[in-house]
Amino acid sequence: MKLLGKLLITGHIEVLTGLAIGGSKSDVAIGGIDNNVIKNSEGVPYIPGSSLKGKLRSLIEKREGRTEVCSCGTDKCFICTVFGTGLPTKNKNITAGPTRLYVRDAKLNENTKKQMEKKEGIFSNLELTYTEGKWENQINRLTSKAAHPRQQERVPAGSIFDFNMIYNILTKKDIEYFHQVITALRLLEDDYLGGNGSRGYGRIQFQNVSILLKTVSDYESGGTGKEIFSGLLSDFEDEEAKNKLKSLVEEEEKA
Repeated sequence: MKLLGKLLITGHIEVLTGLAIGGSKSDVAIGGIDNNVIKNSEGVPYIPGSSLKGKLRSLIEKREGRTEVCSCGTDKCFICTVFGTGLPTKNKNITAGPTRLYVRDAKLNENTKKQMEKKEGIFSNLELTYTEGKWENQINRLTSKAAHPRQQERVPAGSIFDFNMIYNILTKKDIEYFHQVITALRLLEDDYLGGNGSRGYGRIQFQNVSILLKTVSDYESGGTGKEIFSGLLSDFEDEEAKNKLKSLVEEEEKA
């Protein structure tokens, strides 16, 4: 397989309802919080690339009706080709090649971070520096009595994270498979990220999405690449993008 180019997918993730991706108790000492969100060494919440990629894969597998993580490793399987084999496999005839999709950790947007620190705008009533606490109760449906009250730490609605993904094009078939990534992103907008989704947590939207193709020639010459798409996922035209990618990759092959 020969690298033909890389698709650079960037943009914003807007948190529409409180986001809770669990961290350890040792992340930061916060009195009264039972379940902390994951944070970096500076105490700032982020969305792990592994959490985002795992959710995208899970949604695609559900759409395909799979009940287990696929590990067939064949190039005919777009799940293994795009997301990786997923599990250790004894299959010696792996033809899918390297994982096509890389997903970076999504960092809290700098403007959001500053607003939170200064308690400005929608974050003026934020209880903690970057997060909020939400009290929850477990209700006994037979007695209607509350039991086990707990406080969940969440990233508040309105927060913006910067996301960054890389999609490697090694064969022409990868161009056909790329729409699976877009489909997964669209599915996620109507699902949830993190925990407690059935209770309303974790609804997100991808905004200001930019997809840029950088061919090997661009890397060799220092070129900036060619824009494939810019906007909201709802405006993304699969067939138009696929035709544009095919044309650009064919130019690369002739060069």
